[in-house]
Amino acid sequence: MRQAGRSFAAYRKLRERHGILELAKTPDLCAEVTLMPVRELGVDAAVLFADIMLPLEPMGVGVRIEPEIGPIIDRPIRSAADVAALRAFEPAEVSFTIDAIRLVKRELDGAAGLIGFSGAPFTLACYLVEGRPSRDFATAKAFMYREPVAWHDLMERLSKMVVAYLRAQVDAGADVVQVFDSWVGGLGPADYREFVHPHVQRIFAALGDVPTIHFGTGTAALLELLADAGGDVIGLDHRISLGDAWRRVGHDRGVQGNLDAARLLAGWEATRAGARAVLDEAGGRPGHVFNLGHGVLPQTDTDLLRRLVDLVHEQTARAERVTAVVA
Repeated sequence: MRQAGRSFAAYRKLRERHGILELAKTPDLCAEVTLMPVRELGVDAAVLFADIMLPLEPMGVGVRIEPEIGPIIDRPIRSAADVAALRAFEPAEVSFTIDAIRLVKRELDGAAGLIGFSGAPFTLACYLVEGRPSRDFATAKAFMYREPVAWHDLMERLSKMVVAYLRAQVDAGADVVQVFDSWVGGLGPADYREFVHPHVQRIFAALGDVPTIHFGTGTAALLELLADAGGDVIGLDHRISLGDAWRRVGHDRGVQGNLDAARLLAGWEATRAGARAVLDEAGGRPGHVFNLGHGVLPQTDTDLLRRLVDLVHEQTARAERVTAVVA
């Protein structure tokens, strides 16, 4: 899952010398961090190390990352005029990301896949309007209700950016791209349908035959709508049964998830039990991408992560052998 490298000692050493945005904007450092989980854990794909704020800067947004707080927007959006002032996104202005992808692809040399990603329009809009992380994003939602025309204008501009950004990542070599909607679980179904769904649906339609993952957190009430909006794979957090969720989104698409990352803090027995429960719910059905329900927690024991990867590889290989024999 994203940020898997942040539990590594090597990553912490880099962070002592470089800020997150500096790491993401320096291609060789970005590639180094992106490759850490593949080299250290033997996972099947690398997830591009980036921050969802990066493509907002070329749109004229001043962004900084404050330790222990997160992204801070210099001038939050408060009006239709603020939305109109946003510049059109040009992929060339994030050339450092494109260069990092090319470096990673060269290093992987086909040994593992590479997942690119972008923040989703709703999550990005929440940061832009709030100006910083929030518990409830009440200011952003109030803007959405009070200024629906301006809201849809903002979402359309962000959606165009997401498409251009992800297409540039694919052109550079990303095998799969993920649309990451961290905060969309704060909406009810009716509001999602009105204020978010049309824009996300257009993103996935515009990406065409590019393999895609659609992920959000706290989305148990929205799963059918997320699936309808698009994505070859629907990401699931740990708050919902994988088996139930897969039935709801349809077995004609894949699912990604959904071990609770906190189990890895409880030791091997809790981790193994949780992993086996997830695999049992998947039932060996093709299309399951085993993953944590969200990012790796920084204090996670790297040895447990290795054991988890080995367990999943062993269990799924065994299931494939059994299926082959039965077939």
